[in-house]
Amino acid sequence: MKSKVSFMVLVLCLVAGLEVAAQSDITMTTHWNNRANYNPAFIARTDYLYLFSNIRHQWTGVDGSPQVFNVQASEYFHNLRSAFGVSLVGDKTGVTRAYNPMLSYAYRISKDDDFSFSMGLSIGLFYRSVDGSLFEAEIINDPSLSYGREEIIRPDANAGVEFQSPYFILGISSTHLLSIGSADPSFRNANHRYGYAIYKNNNLDLIFYKIGLLVTNRDNLTIAEGNIFVRFKHSTGLLRGPREVFDLGLSYRTSRQLALMIGVMTSPNLRVGYAYDYSFIPGYNRNGTHEIMIEYRIFSKASSTRVRCGDYLFWYP
Repeated sequence: MKSKVSFMVLVLCLVAGLEVAAQSDITMTTHWNNRANYNPAFIARTDYLYLFSNIRHQWTGVDGSPQVFNVQASEYFHNLRSAFGVSLVGDKTGVTRAYNPMLSYAYRISKDDDFSFSMGLSIGLFYRSVDGSLFEAEIINDPSLSYGREEIIRPDANAGVEFQSPYFILGISSTHLLSIGSADPSFRNANHRYGYAIYKNNNLDLIFYKIGLLVTNRDNLTIAEGNIFVRFKHSTGLLRGPREVFDLGLSYRTSRQLALMIGVMTSPNLRVGYAYDYSFIPGYNRNGTHEIMIEYRIFSKASSTRVRCGDYLFWYP
C-alpha cells in the first residue's frame, strides 16, 4: 500500500504544473541516446558504469550564441536494484551563465526479459548569472539596460518513470519541480513535462532500428519531436556474431527544425556521435548548429536488458 501511495504522489508531481514565466530547458539533439537530462529513471541501465558527454554550439559564428555542455556518469547496482548518477549541465548564452549540478537515483523493478519499470529522482542546484557589464549597447549608458551583475542559486529537482518491454519504451517525467507555483521565477527554468514512446526492434541480423515520439510542454507551449534511428551491424562469422558499426538518425520538431545524426562505435565500449540541426524558419540557417557526443561504458556482468551475441554486447537502446 505504501509503495502504491508513493507511486501516485510521484505521478502527480510529473503531470502537475502552474504557469511560470521563466527559461526553457536546454535543447540537445542527442537526447535520444541519453534521456537522463529530463528523466532520471533512465539511469537504471543495468550492470555497467555509464559515462556520457555532449557539447552543443548553436548559431556558430554569432557572438554570444548559445553554447551548452553536459557531463553525466551513472552506475547500476544489481543487488540494490538501484542506480546512482551525477551530472553537470552548463549553458552560456550572451551575458548569461547557467549551471545545473544534480545527483540522481533510480530504482528498477524487472521480470527477466519480459519488462522493466524504473522510478527516478534527481536533486541538485540551479545557478544562473547575468553580467550586464558585458553588454555592448549602441547607446552608451542606456537606461533600459542593467549593467550590474545578478546571480541566483536555488534548489532543483526532477522526477520520472520509465517502462521497458522487449519492443517498447514508455516514459513520463517533469523537470524543475521546485519552480511549480514559484512566486519569484526570475532567471529560473520553468517546470517542463515530458512524455515519450519508443518502438524498438533488434530481431534483424544486421540492423537495429527504433522509432520514437517525444512531447514536451511548459506553460502554454507544446512541442512534439519525431525520431527514426537505424544502427547497422557487421557480420563477423558464426562464432562471434554481428558487431555494431555505425548508426544514422533523423528527427523533426514541430518548432520547424530538422536534425541529422550519425554515430560510430569505435570499440564495443566507446561510441562517438555528431548531430546537425537545420531550421526551416527564415534567417536561422545562416549559421549552423553542431553537436558532438561521446558515450563510454565499463561492463560488470550480463543482465536482462543487454543483448549478448557471441563476444559482443550490443548498445542499450
